[in-house]
Amino acid sequence: MRRPRLKRPSHKAKTREERAILLLGAGHMGSALLGGWLRVGHMGPIIVVEPNPSPSVARHAKAGNIVLLKRLDAAKLPKLRAVVIALKPQIIDADGPLLRPLGRLEALVVSIAAGTTIRRLRSFLGPQARVIRAMPNTPGAVGRGITALYAPKDAAVADRRLAQRLTEGLGETLWVAQEKLIDAVTAVSGSGPAYVFLLVEALARSAEAEGLPREAAMRLARATITGAGALLTHDNRAAKALREAVTSPRGTTEAALRILLAKDGMESLIRRAVRAATLRGRELGR
Repeated sequence: MRRPRLKRPSHKAKTREERAILLLGAGHMGSALLGGWLRVGHMGPIIVVEPNPSPSVARHAKAGNIVLLKRLDAAKLPKLRAVVIALKPQIIDADGPLLRPLGRLEALVVSIAAGTTIRRLRSFLGPQARVIRAMPNTPGAVGRGITALYAPKDAAVADRRLAQRLTEGLGETLWVAQEKLIDAVTAVSGSGPAYVFLLVEALARSAEAEGLPREAAMRLARATITGAGALLTHDNRAAKALREAVTSPRGTTEAALRILLAKDGMESLIRRAVRAATLRGRELGR
């Protein structure tokens, strides 16, 4: 396999800023990251390793925005600034030994693999690997995501800054102080969009059950959720205050909230769901 040909600046001096970013995996989250990088620009050359690229990733490759490879050959890679691992934990476990050469490339490794600990990654990459974990979410594809990051205490300031730069194109970022908290982040914001999409489905089906046509029911449900999200973004009041503002005494919203706020209602259900997702994240890390 030929060495990937990347666009070079006109001047001859080669700085760390010009080194490429390597993205391993361009599934849903990998593609969201890639979209964020291309949207903000100024990230430098990007190499994507993905055996089954989506049409959008293939289009970026055809347009020359990225270099697309079907398989990883670390020996033929150019100098790298960072490696972003966007693979499923099961794939990392199966192909982990193939990652070892990446640990010797002197590049920062940022992993968005759920449940895969830094200790586990270093067992493949080598103990010298500089690893930071991140958990973005799919709204990052449109710049409205949030990414939590964790770095070991000995991580260099420059590595922390680079990891944040690699994820801030997706939306907000925050740092957590303990690695185990990444599992809770995964359960809340990483998996959270699925919970919201399920709520849209449930609202639409409930609207149909009350007699609304399917198309109108889905349109109402989608607009309600996206509108409420926009209100949360632009109104600094607490979520509880916003909820109470919609709730008139003895009105229709109050009637519905009696069901949702019951002991076995929405809060209890969400707690159980988040707990199950958190525990599954910990299981993946064993």
